[in-house]
Amino acid sequence: MAAGKEIRTKIKSVENTKKITKAMEMVAASKMRKAQERMRMARPYSEKVRQIAANLGRANPEYQHPFMLHNDQAKVCGLIVISTDKGLCGGLNTNVLRLATQQLREAQGRGHSTHAVAIGNKGLGFLNRIGAKVVSHTTGLGDTPHLEKLIGPVKVLFDAYAQGQLASVHVCYTRFINTMRQEAVVQQLLPLSAESLDSGEAGHDWDYLYEPDPQTVIDELLVRYIESQVYQAVAENMASEQSARMVAMKAATDNAGSVISELKLVYNKTRQAGITKELSEIVAGAAAV
Repeated sequence: MAAGKEIRTKIKSVENTKKITKAMEMVAASKMRKAQERMRMARPYSEKVRQIAANLGRANPEYQHPFMLHNDQAKVCGLIVISTDKGLCGGLNTNVLRLATQQLREAQGRGHSTHAVAIGNKGLGFLNRIGAKVVSHTTGLGDTPHLEKLIGPVKVLFDAYAQGQLASVHVCYTRFINTMRQEAVVQQLLPLSAESLDSGEAGHDWDYLYEPDPQTVIDELLVRYIESQVYQAVAENMASEQSARMVAMKAATDNAGSVISELKLVYNKTRQAGITKELSEIVAGAAAV
């Protein structure tokens, strides 16, 4: 019964794997609910900053922030790639990195080079492997994104754009749609357009009292708006990560159950064949006597 012993060992191994994937599925489900709540809580702040910035922009058309200007002479593009630090989340990282590769090729086709910022260990490793120029990065964000850890790396690109060195800045991340569906997207952060800041309140404009002056207020607001967009993208990516990991671990648990059933069937057949063989030998020996 050497074959039967090997099958029993395989069954035990797959059962242990099934326990691990089931535990990871439950952990991901718990983290997913917290990540979704954090993502939804960040949306009102970003929306309000956008509305105020749009109203201030219409109230002061004579001033344009550097983020609103087009740097047509620049031959360098900025790209922020948001990925996960860990794997086991299906094709989530593969999809966003494929989109980032497409963005790099489009910039190269226009004769532009690319300066990349990697948020997440998987994206950093990928960009290094393909030889992209990574000007800054951050990893080990954990389960909760902290704005102070994001501002430093992305500020490198924002300052370069304000100085006219970059033609545009895009961000690649995974947008959370629902638990079963996440979509890799590319979003343009800079230059800001009037359409992206349109507050939907075109019927009237607000009149503000500025302290210390309109230019300072607009400068601060637009920087906060861009930072909130990056934070929102990271929060969406984290919610997508936990959802994708939960689905992947559930599929792995189901597959492990199917493998165990098949192995048990093979084990029973092997065991029954051995018993039948022994009975046949006994009967044949009795008949010979």
